[in-house]
Amino acid sequence: MSEKTVETTQVEQELGATETEERSSKIQRLEAEGDIAADYLEELLDIADLDGDLDMDVEGDRAAVSIVGADLSQLVGRDGEVLEALQELTRLAVYRETGERSRLMLDISGFRAQRKAELLEIASEAIAKVKETGAPVSLAPMSPFERKVVHDAVAAAGLTSSSDGVEPRRHVVVEPV
Repeated sequence: MSEKTVETTQVEQELGATETEERSSKIQRLEAEGDIAADYLEELLDIADLDGDLDMDVEGDRAAVSIVGADLSQLVGRDGEVLEALQELTRLAVYRETGERSRLMLDISGFRAQRKAELLEIASEAIAKVKETGAPVSLAPMSPFERKVVHDAVAAAGLTSSSDGVEPRRHVVVEPV
């Protein structure tokens, strides 16, 4: 092996080690966010005298915390409105502790997971209609979380989408390429 090949291999190994260290550091930071969020939510559940188990995870590039329990529907609210508010409060609690903005995702009693499945079905129907007709399809108003799910599904299908309107009437438009 030439000296140049050995040097290149060493640089590649060092870069690989650096990327691994950065990924590990990011995961540790996200796990810490999850711990802070779980502590905050545990206190909240105690104050509200509600029973719930907390599950923390790292999903992609964000911390995820789930609360599961008997009847937590009051923490979800109509169309997830209370859930959205609790998520924002939890993100603020994380920010207060870390000084960094959090993209933490909160789920209660599987509401988001179920809604995501519903949204994927809605997106699939809109994608099929756009492919069939070649015309744009506007969907019902959605929360930022819901729009993100639809945008990702549309992109995976090879189409384009955009968000139109102003909150709370902001909606996704699925368009042909």
